[in-house]
Amino acid sequence: MTDGEYRHRPPADHDPQTGNRPADHPPSGYPPSAGHQSDGYKPAGYQPGGYQPAGYQSAGYQSGGYHQAGGYQSGGFRPGPAGYPTRPGYPQPGGHPMPGGYPGSGGYPMPGGLPGTAGYPPPAGLVSPPRRRRWPLWVAFGTVVALLLCAAPIAIGAVLLDGMSGPTGPAAGAGAAASPKAGDPSSVTVDWLTEQIRSRLDGQAKALLSGDESGYVGLAEPNTAIARQLRRDFRTLRAMRVSKWEPKLLGRVVKLETAGEWRANLIVGHCFVRPGCEPNEITMVTRWKDTAGQPRLAAIDTDEVGGPGRPRPWESDELVATIGERTLVAAPRAFRDRLPDLLREGERAAKVADRYAADGSPPERYLIFYAGPNEWDRWYGGDRPEWTAGYAVPVGDGQYDLVLNSKAVVPGQYADLMRHELTHASSLAGADQIDDDAWWLVEGIAEQAAAGGRAASRYDSLDDVDRLVNSGWNGELADVAPGAESEDWHVAGSYGVGYLAVRHLVDRFGEKELLSFFKLVVHDGRSEAEASREAFGQDWSKLHDECVAYVKKTAS
Repeated sequence: MTDGEYRHRPPADHDPQTGNRPADHPPSGYPPSAGHQSDGYKPAGYQPGGYQPAGYQSAGYQSGGYHQAGGYQSGGFRPGPAGYPTRPGYPQPGGHPMPGGYPGSGGYPMPGGLPGTAGYPPPAGLVSPPRRRRWPLWVAFGTVVALLLCAAPIAIGAVLLDGMSGPTGPAAGAGAAASPKAGDPSSVTVDWLTEQIRSRLDGQAKALLSGDESGYVGLAEPNTAIARQLRRDFRTLRAMRVSKWEPKLLGRVVKLETAGEWRANLIVGHCFVRPGCEPNEITMVTRWKDTAGQPRLAAIDTDEVGGPGRPRPWESDELVATIGERTLVAAPRAFRDRLPDLLREGERAAKVADRYAADGSPPERYLIFYAGPNEWDRWYGGDRPEWTAGYAVPVGDGQYDLVLNSKAVVPGQYADLMRHELTHASSLAGADQIDDDAWWLVEGIAEQAAAGGRAASRYDSLDDVDRLVNSGWNGELADVAPGAESEDWHVAGSYGVGYLAVRHLVDRFGEKELLSFFKLVVHDGRSEAEASREAFGQDWSKLHDECVAYVKKTAS
């Protein structure tokens, strides 16, 4: 699948130093987070140095093309970890580039010349004042989403494992396996520990859902790093109104080389807000110590199996959240004052995005995370292009999480980005693989939603589209996707071509028919020729040329 990245452009009078710095957080500029480096078992969660929200000063845009871990990648669709095999072609929608005015490296072109295909490039210095639409809505919904989709099951686990039992002893119900005695074969110890850990995880789950913080944290030794991590995780999960938590051991525990240490692999089914939802699942690797005959959680590893999709926001940082009818919005405490605006725009965007559910079933709830600079470098593997303002990432079972970059997305600029990203989550849910030739369609439909009903003549990047048309583009929609080294105007023009082509189809046949065409191509893997005959009753070669003619006429 793909992961949409959106690039954004702040208003002309906007100070790049976005973010309301709380008094207790000294400015830290934009130091990149240390990231998750695999080096044995390391607990998921805080990175060295802790959380440093304040300041958020932009270091400026660094050119160099697309350097993203999961957005728009030249060369094709690069789905993420498990599930979506890497294949050349579609650069997976990956996000919104930063608002146009800022030179972007790729990803969502900023308004007025949407840059990059995978995200909104962060401001590097204000350029010309933005047009009416402050940011180009392009979402190079690409590698990131794909990566996350595949790795989603793995990423979420860190928080889950740690607090599953009571403060000290094993949870009630343990004991079916015989307690090991001196001289017993190792299998007796393995069976006993497996049952003890399973029981403790069940106890931790009950503690989490009932609001028992001590019970959740009790799996770990007091006053340890893992205990502090569990306490943070508990508060975040409760703030997000966790409604289902179902840890399951995968097989039996495995003895490690270090004496008294064991590994347990888990899958945790979880839901937020509604208890009756279909749980999402994540896989995690945990390390335990057999202390005085009692297993204690020692670490949760997010690198061993997590891939580029780890860690998820709620297993990495303490978050506050607000919940609406269709959306859940979470952010670090430093940005709690922005939650009301984010929720309001998210709820509005959800009403638009719901219309673009290809199978007629929009997501039960959209999860939106607002990231500070340090969180941005950690969540879902980090490593996004400089120009990325937001992205949508698949997290399993047809679900997408949406991430907005505080450095690029400021109050008053949420609407277009929200509509674009939520539409990716709605329209792409259930699509296993996206043909590389469909990039224009995937991004075009998200741009159509982001436009919010504005006239095509008011699209921000018409100048870039015109420049692209007159700069060697061969006139084939299948070949319009920008490459890894594309310049800002090229990226913006590419998104604009997708938008205008989709806009022509909607104006001529209607939104319902366009969605039918989209589903046949993107979800069912049908050729555009077949899909056009079925959805529009038209020959695609002729219709394709009409779309291109409309693009050229509108942009000129």
